[in-house]
Amino acid sequence: METISMMGSPKNLNETFLPNAANGIKDASKVTIGIIGSGDFAKSLTIRLIRCGYHVVVGSRSPKHAADFFPHVVDVTHHEDAVAKTNIIFVAIHREHYTSLWDLKHLLVGKILIDVSNNTRVDQYPESNAEYLASLFPDSLIVKGFNVISAWSLQLGPKDASRQVYICSNHVQARHQVIELARQLGFIPLDLGALSSSREIENLPLRLFTLWKGPVLIAISLATFFFIYSFVRDVIHPYMRNQQSDFYKIPIEIVNKTLPIVAITLLSLVYLSGLIAAAYQLYYGTKYRRFPPWLDSWLQCRKQLGLLSFFFATVHVVYSLCLPMRRSERYLFLNMAYQQVHANVENSWNEEEVWRIEMYISFGIMSLGLLSLLAVTSIPSVNSALNWREFSFIQSTLGYIALLISTFHVLIYGWKRAFEEEYYRFYTPPNFVLALVLPSIVIVGKIILLLPCVSRKLRRIRRGWEKSHVVEEVSGSVPHLSPERITVM
Repeated sequence: METISMMGSPKNLNETFLPNAANGIKDASKVTIGIIGSGDFAKSLTIRLIRCGYHVVVGSRSPKHAADFFPHVVDVTHHEDAVAKTNIIFVAIHREHYTSLWDLKHLLVGKILIDVSNNTRVDQYPESNAEYLASLFPDSLIVKGFNVISAWSLQLGPKDASRQVYICSNHVQARHQVIELARQLGFIPLDLGALSSSREIENLPLRLFTLWKGPVLIAISLATFFFIYSFVRDVIHPYMRNQQSDFYKIPIEIVNKTLPIVAITLLSLVYLSGLIAAAYQLYYGTKYRRFPPWLDSWLQCRKQLGLLSFFFATVHVVYSLCLPMRRSERYLFLNMAYQQVHANVENSWNEEEVWRIEMYISFGIMSLGLLSLLAVTSIPSVNSALNWREFSFIQSTLGYIALLISTFHVLIYGWKRAFEEEYYRFYTPPNFVLALVLPSIVIVGKIILLLPCVSRKLRRIRRGWEKSHVVEEVSGSVPHLSPERITVM
């Protein structure tokens, strides 16, 4: 396939339309890019192209009216005139208006049409917009791209927004030229291959926190359960037993008891999935067997679970710092001081309680610091600056240390109260006892995996060793590496 020429009938067919290409034109000011449409996206794209040195011609149904909204250096004209002046054209109109270009079909033969449209919902039509455009203009070179970039991103530049641009096309040369154009505009193009990928590209801007739905639902469910659990134990029980009104505890104290339990439970779920994956590989004696769908989804959501754990822990710290500011706390403090004076107690120092609170606060600060480190290293810009060993050390080794310190934080908070009958209200265990269940399981499971006999076998499996019966089962087919495989450090 010949390289797409710049305009009209070029003198040299080997010259690409792009500036700064390996064999292309060096002066970007001589390159003309066409845009069909005069909406917000077309205006922002025009400004970006002009800043990068391109000449832009805009095709509009009402050029006189549209010219007032574009810079004076832009050639705003009718569709047919714009199409005739360039060989690469951005189609910045909605799908329902594609047929308005039908009369220009003969002018679009052999030209690159970049479809930047999006739909209003996922899988809105049987085929993607780009595939529909290709069916209308089979003699044109259809490329899907730039639909994940907003008009705001185009105006403010790639430093203030996402820089990734997904591009696909059935025509390799046209796809490479649009990729080079994206680089010239300051974006990072990602080649997704054939035009069949356009359906996935068009669905990307419509997805709302796809990987966050499950973790958020789990976090909300846990928070709701533990809030009701604390409310029944700390508010309803005193009221039913002693007619004591503790409803004032609901806004802060009950919420603050809920937050740390949810935080440590979510952090435990992050590493519990890896332990289950390791146990799965040990049981089947191979790394080539795919994980069940539920475990695969769980493994993919670990980052979201960890960030939610960090969120709940941070809010817990804020609530804890605000506890002494409450009016009820001041009244309780004054009542306690009055009772000591009335009982003629000169020194209420309790060495055991002092040490307990000191260690409790210290472990809490350390666990929050490690959680902060885990959260920061999950940021893509920070993650890209680390090699795999550094990243796995922080996320795995330090992550388990954070979970261990958080467990000590809860243990010291409970202290002897786990063995005192008065804390088992309505015959239910205290909150901190429930909070320790899942972290204890994860820590014990990790200790088992660290045993030499277990860790040695697990390393062999991850290096390709398999049980004899598994090898016999898959001997008739070529083994494939499961993309869902997880490596637990």
